[in-house]
Amino acid sequence: MAEIRDKTLWITGASSGIGRALVLRLADHNNFVIASGRRREALAELQQFAPTRIRILDCDVADDSAMASTFERLKDLTDHLDGVIACAGTCEYDNDLQLETAMYRRVFDANFFGVVNTLRCALPLLAASKSPLFAALGSLSSVVPFPRAEAYGSSKAALDYFLASVRADTCHTNLKVVLVRPGFVDTPLTAQNDFDMPFLISAEQAAEYIEVGLARRKSIIDFPLRLSLPLRFLGFFRSLWFRFCTPKISRIRTLRKS
Repeated sequence: MAEIRDKTLWITGASSGIGRALVLRLADHNNFVIASGRRREALAELQQFAPTRIRILDCDVADDSAMASTFERLKDLTDHLDGVIACAGTCEYDNDLQLETAMYRRVFDANFFGVVNTLRCALPLLAASKSPLFAALGSLSSVVPFPRAEAYGSSKAALDYFLASVRADTCHTNLKVVLVRPGFVDTPLTAQNDFDMPFLISAEQAAEYIEVGLARRKSIIDFPLRLSLPLRFLGFFRSLWFRFCTPKISRIRTLRKS
């Protein structure tokens, strides 16, 4: 199996879910992993699994001013980064088209601007690596539009375009830019969902998909295949999605009058 070994990596969103599973998996493969998240206690607990290979750096990637000092703290831990995997994110749904802009901003701050902040912070240290890699966690929800996912799906679609544009901008450099689009993964975030999640996989399975995809130098890592294939098909033929699928899952029957 393809593996990543003996690298210096920075993983955000490491307090729980996919980020945490990635830290454990990659540290077990003899990588030096800097684990970031907002909850220092959770990070400290994570570090105990491999104290010599895991270092913690608590930060909020959505906080522009705080991220300005994160670069200096990163430099205290390493003089280069071979790879960054931006896993920090959130999910909120827009029920009945409330269109509350504060909620949309929260989602975009975490899912989109948090990745921009992470790349800005990491870029000088990535430039010091011979084969740098920057990956960020998108979602298969950006492939086709889901009901109630106006904020979440839009933030992931914006991330998709951002990474593609960074890839175009850096085509003459050695930076590898990767978009990771998982389906439903069993994490504390998805535990809040109030609907069936087809082909649900564990965070550990997701971490395996991601490591293998990165080791194989893929630019887009979609998983699981049994969900990504039909969604990508429907993404090409969007009229079929709107005709046959959305009527079955949309909850709105009439527009709000007030």
